[in-house]
Amino acid sequence: VQLVESGGGLVQAGGSLRLSCAASGFPFGDHAIGWFRQAPGKEREPVACMRSEDRRTLYADSVKGRFTISSDDAKNTVYLQMNNLKPEDTAVYYCAADPVLPVHIRIWRISELGSWGQGTQVTVSS
Repeated sequence: VQLVESGGGLVQAGGSLRLSCAASGFPFGDHAIGWFRQAPGKEREPVACMRSEDRRTLYADSVKGRFTISSDDAKNTVYLQMNNLKPEDTAVYYCAADPVLPVHIRIWRISELGSWGQGTQVTVSS
């Protein structure tokens, strides 16, 4: 199982970034796949996830209306389009996948059957 992320960087507040996560080694369509983030001194928190087979998406309240998760099933790749970025979005963003899609994003956990990407830094300047 491999998750390879790209697309992080430095942007001014109000700007946009798009993260990509290329997945391999597991059935892409029926897994929950998405992003967590971890800011300095804070716990890692789920941000958004989706399941491509039914296009179900889940978002944290803090990013609803600003972030959009989508997938290109032919490429086994998930994207996180981040618009209207705020300084509080600054964090390391980790792609993650797990066989189970949670009922709510707040309770999304990556089990021993899941996988993590290496992380990509997103920095939003004020």
